[in-house]
Amino acid sequence: MDLQTFMTAMNAARPLDGLTVYLQALWYAGKGDWDHAHELVQDLPDRDAAHIHAYLHRVEGDQWNADYWYRKAGEKSPAVGLETEWQQLVNSMLTAGKK
Repeated sequence: MDLQTFMTAMNAARPLDGLTVYLQALWYAGKGDWDHAHELVQDLPDRDAAHIHAYLHRVEGDQWNADYWYRKAGEKSPAVGLETEWQQLVNSMLTAGKK
C-alpha cells in the first residue's frame, strides 16, 4: 500500500481490512477519533506505538505527556505541524512494512 491508497481510504467509514494496529490508529487519528486511536496504541510496548502515542498527546495539547512518549520512542518532538507529522508517521508505517 502507498500513501495515496491510504489517503483515499480515509474517505471510507472504517479502516481497510488488513491494516496493522499502527495504521489503524493513524486512520482513526486522521478521522479525528482520538479516543479510538489512543486506545489502539496506549498499551503497546514498542517504539512505533510510542511514537504514535506521542503524536496523539501532541494533538491533545498535552505537550508534557507527548514529550515523555517521544523520549520512549527515541524521537524528538517534531518542529512540523500536526498534519505533516501525521503524514510522516503514515509514510513511516507504510515503508517499514507495517502494512
